[in-house]
Amino acid sequence: MKPIAEALSISRPHLSSNRELPARKRGRYTKHEDEALLRRIECIVTERPTYGYRRVTALLNAGDACAPVNHKRVYRVMKQTGLLLPKHTGKPERPHDGKVITLKSDLRWCSDAFEIRCWNGDRVRVAFSLDCCDREAIAWRGQTAHFSGPDIEDLMAMSIEARFGATRTPHPVEWLSDNGPPYTAYDTRAFGRAHGLRIRNTPAYSPESNGMAEAFVKTFKRDYVYLADVSDAETVLRQIDSWFHDYNENAPHKGLHMRSPRQFRRANES
Repeated sequence: MKPIAEALSISRPHLSSNRELPARKRGRYTKHEDEALLRRIECIVTERPTYGYRRVTALLNAGDACAPVNHKRVYRVMKQTGLLLPKHTGKPERPHDGKVITLKSDLRWCSDAFEIRCWNGDRVRVAFSLDCCDREAIAWRGQTAHFSGPDIEDLMAMSIEARFGATRTPHPVEWLSDNGPPYTAYDTRAFGRAHGLRIRNTPAYSPESNGMAEAFVKTFKRDYVYLADVSDAETVLRQIDSWFHDYNENAPHKGLHMRSPRQFRRANES
């Protein structure tokens, strides 16, 4: 202790007394601008309560009025105010190591169908097609009846018309789906091949192989269905188009560098 005191040119008793003092606790880190940032975050979370800090950051930075905000700062502010989403701890029952994502748009489309249960007991079935690169929901249709082969054929035709403005693809495009009867029907597969689609189905008992479509269904239900008025089938059917349009235009996606599908497409087309 004496050599240290001499080196620092302070008295040894003073150094010894400071040594016995408890360590000073560091307070919570804050910035003067955090209060204004919190108000902006609360507006987004109120409108989109299923969004985590990364997607909140993307929406904060979408406008040009304010300076860009770092996602770590958004995480800190949301954590301090209890606005973070609970962590998801569920694990997939069966891992899937295949590559569904493509490097360019219009090389592979995936498709699936899901069900929305209404509060009065009605059920609405929704089928959709999704581009495996830009994640845009290309086409969709909702109805109360179960889907049949002709319904999926209409979905194929709608997808081709939406992307190419024609009745046939200018180049082969893979159509990936599970093994549901409407997708595996002979006439449905023949219709797809006749219009330029390469029909691909997941292995039997392995719907996880169409993981992009399954992830979309989970996101769509969480961000739209579970927050909406689903009192009856008629009410749900009136809202489906607006849900899909909002997803395409405004929903940030981590795989698209926190841009929405339409923003990603416009950036790549320019």
